[in-house]
Amino acid sequence: MNPIINEVTASQLKEDIPSFKVGDGIKVHTKVREGDKERIQVFAGIVIARKGGGINESFTVRRISYGEGVERVFPLHSPNIAKIEVDRESVPMRARLYYIRDRKGKAAMAIKAKRNEVAKA
Repeated sequence: MNPIINEVTASQLKEDIPSFKVGDGIKVHTKVREGDKERIQVFAGIVIARKGGGINESFTVRRISYGEGVERVFPLHSPNIAKIEVDRESVPMRARLYYIRDRKGKAAMAIKAKRNEVAKA
């Protein structure tokens, strides 16, 4: 990116973002404004894509809700994101998991989980 744009947007970048990757199960706490009230709503699912860089970086989260697949794209540095929690880590074999869209039932959420490696003596 242009160094001038990086300098201008540097103050808007968040620094409290946990490290997560494609395939991880996360909970995204978003701020929802209804009239003059504000509340936090949680969207939990699997990260199927991360795109962009700098201030333009975004990620896509997918979950199954009432038997229907739901995806949301979140800007990573949005002020409307209160926090991001990593539920479970995984070992993805690809950069983007778009093939999950074609899966049904439990298979739609099945991604190889990261195992705790135990050293054998």
